[in-house]
Amino acid sequence: MIEIIKTRKSEVTVKQEKITDIEEDCWIHLTGPSSDEISFVAGHTGVPEEYLYAALDEEERSRLEFEDEITLIVIDIPEETSETTPYEYSTLPLGIMVAGKYMITVCLRKNPLITGYLNDEYLKYSTFKRTRFLFLILYKNSLMYLRYLRILDRKSGAIEINLQKSMRNRELIQLLNIEKSLVFFSTSLKGNEGVLEKILKFRPLKMYEDDTDLLEDVIIENKQAIEMANIYSSILSGMMDAFASVINNNMNQVMKLLASVTIVIAIPNIIASLFGMNVPLPMSDNSAAFPLLMLLSFILSSVLVIVMWRKNFL
Repeated sequence: MIEIIKTRKSEVTVKQEKITDIEEDCWIHLTGPSSDEISFVAGHTGVPEEYLYAALDEEERSRLEFEDEITLIVIDIPEETSETTPYEYSTLPLGIMVAGKYMITVCLRKNPLITGYLNDEYLKYSTFKRTRFLFLILYKNSLMYLRYLRILDRKSGAIEINLQKSMRNRELIQLLNIEKSLVFFSTSLKGNEGVLEKILKFRPLKMYEDDTDLLEDVIIENKQAIEMANIYSSILSGMMDAFASVINNNMNQVMKLLASVTIVIAIPNIIASLFGMNVPLPMSDNSAAFPLLMLLSFILSSVLVIVMWRKNFL
């Protein structure tokens, strides 16, 4: 799908307008494009088709390439992967190209980062200020990572409270999903950091002082997101180890209790087995033998329970 946005300026307002044809100073966004759509955009903008295909590979790494006034930036953006498992997040490549008077973004699926700009929900931007618009997208991406990290932290805290009440598999699986999300985030943020540092170092785009300041803010926010991801991952790893120890200890307690109960029950079982044999035994002719044997079994079992209690076996 192709969406084209262009900033229209008047004496009073500056607003974004969706257009149908590719014009200079416009923003072209491709979502899961077909080969015909890629050929169409490449033919009108002069961007190589391999650049447009770059972000359509989910395993594509973050990188920066520039030559002949065409700059390609591939970064990873956060993505909520499933409605059935709301604690699981992943990352998705986003390709950003600046070629002459055009700015192009390519992504495999719809995502809230680009959708927010398409719907004009974020800070005002101008499609003819391509460098600044690019840095605004990068800045918003870092903020989205921070937002999702805080969500994961709150949810892991809620799961921890539930685990203290009940050791169910569902909560443990949710913690594993959060841990996996943090690994994805940490890896992607480090890749994005390398791209941001290269942009600041090589300056492939024309940058004014305000653009440089904005890029430095992006780098700061990205570093903060990396630190948060590492901290949350360490906390979650320690929490998982602690709960594993608790589960193992609970298992040992249950096994010890079952073993103790088995031993206590074995005493009346042994007595009943002895007097159930078809051989002469003391008190076999006594009419009070049964209640006496029951009393003896109860006394011996009680003594054994008291001994086990004092030895902390129960």
